[in-house]
Amino acid sequence: MKRRKFILNTGLALAGAYSANIFGNEYLNQKNVFVSNRPIPKNRTFRSSSVDKLIQKLKKEISDPQLAWMFENCYPNTLDTTVDYEIIDKKPDTFIITGDIDAMWLRDSTAQVWPYLPLINQDEKLKKLVKGLINRQVKCILTDPYANAFYKDLTKVSQYNGDIPNPIPGVHERKWEIDSLCYAIRLANEYYSLTNDNSIFDKQWKKSIEIIIKTFKVEQRKNGESPYRFIRNGNQMIDAPVFNGTGRPLKPVGLIASMFRPSDDATLFGFLIPSNIFAMISLRQVASIYREQGFDLNFSKECENFANEIENAVKKYAVQEHLNFGKIYAYEVDGFGNKLFMDDANVPSLMSLAYLDEEFKNSPIYTNTRKFLISENNPYFLKGSEAEGQASPHTGKDKIWPMGIILRAMTSTNDEEIKKCLKMLLSTHNKTGFMHEAFDKDDQSNYYRSWFAWANTLFGELIIKIYNEKPYLLKDLYS
Repeated sequence: MKRRKFILNTGLALAGAYSANIFGNEYLNQKNVFVSNRPIPKNRTFRSSSVDKLIQKLKKEISDPQLAWMFENCYPNTLDTTVDYEIIDKKPDTFIITGDIDAMWLRDSTAQVWPYLPLINQDEKLKKLVKGLINRQVKCILTDPYANAFYKDLTKVSQYNGDIPNPIPGVHERKWEIDSLCYAIRLANEYYSLTNDNSIFDKQWKKSIEIIIKTFKVEQRKNGESPYRFIRNGNQMIDAPVFNGTGRPLKPVGLIASMFRPSDDATLFGFLIPSNIFAMISLRQVASIYREQGFDLNFSKECENFANEIENAVKKYAVQEHLNFGKIYAYEVDGFGNKLFMDDANVPSLMSLAYLDEEFKNSPIYTNTRKFLISENNPYFLKGSEAEGQASPHTGKDKIWPMGIILRAMTSTNDEEIKKCLKMLLSTHNKTGFMHEAFDKDDQSNYYRSWFAWANTLFGELIIKIYNEKPYLLKDLYS
């Protein structure tokens, strides 16, 4: 699809998506029936019959009309409004914007399509879309492995061209975040696991994997150095690392340094634990692929050993004694013994560890950590008149992230906790029918980002998870 046409269509899609809200946030028709906020079919950026069928199937199983409406609006939001799919050099290519920002994040794009992956074996169009995203992510990594967000046009100059060093053409933003590269591995691994289609593992993909591992190793900073720095001129202190863009001192202990969190905020201590655990998971996925495919057994072993090194370092430096909760995971450490107890409502986060790998649900350390995360001891767990939930320094001291509430529900085994989360999600969208990035804990009308496709799609993923695991919860009323 030509770029101009894509922007036009997404603009139309956005207008269609929120047309029901432009007159006083009305979302019921004269018969008090919830009206879909999806763009009309011709204005959707991608159409999937299997997704539409699943929406209709689940709506029939949801007793609460508002919950069914929210699911219908949110689950397909990525496909409806953010996709640019075409064939380039005889290969599928998929570019997915994050929503209201005309750029693609490696993290967001993977997370945005993740809830659709279970359908790809019954939907060839959807399968090609995911395959195209894998191909596009490879192009991005080969362009700059330290960058977190990209333009489709790899000759486009960034709006952040004043950053130091200047991002090269095609790069929207050059914030080094470990999880960006992990997400590319996560997507390819899951696609292959579901389809057994190893054609994605071509020469370019292998080259991108080699670059990922090399970058991870460089950022272990075993010689105390890194080629990376980031400076941005502005008044947001969390927009760049301290000490001329290099970050605080770190003691090399086997962990990977990350100058930014998944929120795109600078880290306090450079060893970001959720992202290191994500890297450990990703390295083992690469090791398994290379071993099973017979690509390079030595490289496979190298990745496995690397994962083990990170795991041992996490156990030694990140598992810390908390005053009230016993042994829990610190959010960030520096290798010198300093630690930060908090969490950020993104993925990866400490809360999301059991989402990334269900084995964490049975971990006493994770269980203790989770209790801390939803307590007053966590400085970024907020309670207000509207709701309670995890926040992020990215949006200040008063705003709760729906994504945090969603992840709390997704990692919970307790019916009452899940129901509590659903009630809060349904009561804080300010009658828009969509998730937002964040809302004020005491005033839901004060929110950020009307068009945030990741949060929308993640809400859809939550409802599908409940349907598959606890369908009886969908028979309750939450409005």
